[in-house]
Amino acid sequence: MRTNKRKQQYQEWFSADEMHKDSLHWTSELKFAKDEQRFLDGMIRDYTLDLLNVQIFDNVKKAVDALHLTEKELIHIFKKVQLHENQLAIMIDDVDQIKMENAYIETHVELAKEIKIYFDTYRAAKSTIFDIISSIMKKKKQKRLLN
Repeated sequence: MRTNKRKQQYQEWFSADEMHKDSLHWTSELKFAKDEQRFLDGMIRDYTLDLLNVQIFDNVKKAVDALHLTEKELIHIFKKVQLHENQLAIMIDDVDQIKMENAYIETHVELAKEIKIYFDTYRAAKSTIFDIISSIMKKKKQKRLLN
């Protein structure tokens, strides 16, 4: 006699209030990241001539390309978060729509994963840019002190 093994899948239950707070937190972090990216773009513009140095050009190009990719991704994720927040009404209306509510929760979990991956990538690109520009600033300062 064969027995069928069933995989039981447990889904974490989020309250509408928790999901709303998450969405607000994501929105806040994404807006801050957008401001940071403007600052980084300004730094890159200010140090363009130094960044074109042949010795570090390959690293700079990779870092700048990664930063630009995260800028494009930010817009896409930000729109997803706004749409997700707008659809929160599904969870708080008094109508039981089990499939839609479960789909909303699944979307929330997937969005949380996507945002985590985005910020991991963004922080790596940002860190690389800061490291490169800070080393350029140190070299410039040393040259000024020698003169």
